Amino acid sequence: MKMVNKTYRFRIYPTAEQEILLAKHFGCTRYVYNHFLNERKKQYQANKKSDNYYKQAATLTKLKKEEDTKWLKEVNSQTLQFALRSLDTAFLNFFRGNAQFPKFKSKKRKNTFTIPQFGKLEDGKIIIPKFKDGIKVKLHREVKGKIGKMSITKTPTGKYFVSILCETGEDTLPKLKTDKETTVGIDLGIKSFIVSSDGMEYGNPKFLRKAESKLRYTQRKYSKYKGKRTKQKLAILHEKVTNRRKDFLHKVSSELIKNHDSLAIETLQVSNMLKNHKLAKSISDAGWDMFVTMLEYKANWYGKNILKIGTFEPSSKTCSCCGAINKDLQLKDREWTCGSCGTLLNRDVNAAINIKNFALKNKVSGTDTKNQNELPTLVGVLTSEAPGL
Repeated sequence: MKMVNKTYRFRIYPTAEQEILLAKHFGCTRYVYNHFLNERKKQYQANKKSDNYYKQAATLTKLKKEEDTKWLKEVNSQTLQFALRSLDTAFLNFFRGNAQFPKFKSKKRKNTFTIPQFGKLEDGKIIIPKFKDGIKVKLHREVKGKIGKMSITKTPTGKYFVSILCETGEDTLPKLKTDKETTVGIDLGIKSFIVSSDGMEYGNPKFLRKAESKLRYTQRKYSKYKGKRTKQKLAILHEKVTNRRKDFLHKVSSELIKNHDSLAIETLQVSNMLKNHKLAKSISDAGWDMFVTMLEYKANWYGKNILKIGTFEPSSKTCSCCGAINKDLQLKDREWTCGSCGTLLNRDVNAAINIKNFALKNKVSGTDTKNQNELPTLVGVLTSEAPGL
């Protein structure tokens, strides 16, 4: 069993003086990350090798003593070291094929830095190195467990938040038995966000689509005048869309985890699907990746099972009654009649039932979904069907 770690996110209210010191932390962290990323790029281009974390940490110590960069001493040293850790992790993920090549950080986007240790909560304040008086925090729920690292973030709208990672001291619950009766198949879609194998449907709120007219108007106004107030309004509109989407995804994922012991889902290659420009905006608006992540960590907390089928299994085109495959099915076809058994099928419900059946079959046979690459790619299917929309 693994230990349960939970992250709590609260809004903080720094004073004007603390905001200046926070800005220095953001800037120094960004500078260290970008400086050593640039060094690694040059080293790799020159001899196909680059310094690791330990060599760069030693270089950072020397850098803080130089006249031009002695201002790095004004911020917490462990925060700067954590920036190097993050850079090293980014490179490892890149070379392992799990992520793209690390990018330079920009101050125009979300600003953040991490305090790996010595952070604590006292009298409604967070106490971290360099902030002796503490920063006021709004604790809207109880923090349970041993406090680990803290991350301070400033959003584009000018709000400050702290994320607190805690070791709860609790073990994850043992996984429940996978049973056909307590398993539900989930088909993620665009028209309906979710259709389950038991007939439940969750509509797609399409938060970005609904806010598009306001966003376009504000964006045009900002492009023309470049005003600070307009920029702030644009950031607020985007923040509202993001917050509404997260709230919706949390509620749906929690309900599904609460009501079922096992959930069967399709492994979606979202980054590849976004290459279809006719569907990219709708796919991004749905937040499939974030939703699956929520399902996975909540399932680990409560001992539930997440069963995944291969990306390319024909769940939509297979008749859930007789197993016949309809090769002529297009994305616009929401219902279709099986040519083999004559059953009238709802496209999404049929797909959800097949996802459940495929997942249970794979569970029994021990099939690894990562090896199922023989079938045509989902991207190809979507691309070929898009003209029929």
